[in-house]
Amino acid sequence: MLVFRDISTLQNHLRNLKNNNKIIGFVPTMGALHKGHLSLVNKSISQNDSTVVSIFINPTQFNNVDDLKTYPSDINKDLELLRSISDKIIVFNPESDELYSGDIKPDQFNFNELDRYMEGEFRGNHFAGVATVVSKLFSLIKADYAYFGEKDFQQLRIIENLIKEKKFKIKLIRCETIRSEDGLALSSRNNKLNFSSKKIATNLFKALNFAKEKIDVLCIDEIQQKISDNLSNFKEIELEYFVVADEKNLKPIKHKQAEKCRAFIAAYISGIRLIDNLKLY
Repeated sequence: MLVFRDISTLQNHLRNLKNNNKIIGFVPTMGALHKGHLSLVNKSISQNDSTVVSIFINPTQFNNVDDLKTYPSDINKDLELLRSISDKIIVFNPESDELYSGDIKPDQFNFNELDRYMEGEFRGNHFAGVATVVSKLFSLIKADYAYFGEKDFQQLRIIENLIKEKKFKIKLIRCETIRSEDGLALSSRNNKLNFSSKKIATNLFKALNFAKEKIDVLCIDEIQQKISDNLSNFKEIELEYFVVADEKNLKPIKHKQAEKCRAFIAAYISGIRLIDNLKLY
């Protein structure tokens, strides 16, 4: 397995692959890898000649400095996990000053209001930070395909918009959310939860399933209220939002529509913020 820390040597290697007509898949991550990440990597390996996995904790997408400082990181464990899948994976693990020169700050983007609600409402410039680093990585890696999980569906839609707006010659492949047996969406932040809190966190998925079951018989306001009332019974859960939104433009809806929609939820579980979503129809 090849591990690159600087842009120039990575690009030299990728240039050789391109010159030999190799198809390249790309999986961007912030490390703390789990089965969800590995499913993206496996999909890329199965569909491409070479796969690049970036491991970089991007400072510009954190609104809270403490959250950045405490974000889980174990590069040796991450490399071991990737090596267990394939020894042909290409890893890019740069320092911040390799990607950001001068001030570490996000660029400005037009997301066509995809960032207006949900995460965009509660996390400030989060998506500008995500788009900044993804743009940098797309530009320097020049992969043919990029793999993103539906667990961060709003982010996925924003990256799809970014590809269109910036005319990147890359195709985004949507990958389904990977869950534990009890339904909890796999997330690097789950590492911060103890066993009891992880069990309580499964109520977020239960809330999404409730919405899916009741979307044909209850109005959305009723669904939201019942979910809020139910989650308020758990002192460990602080609900931030529950929203049903159009899957394409991500605008919240109050009545069932013909177009596809999803339920989105964000909550603090014992002080750890988790998000999840589920396709309703």
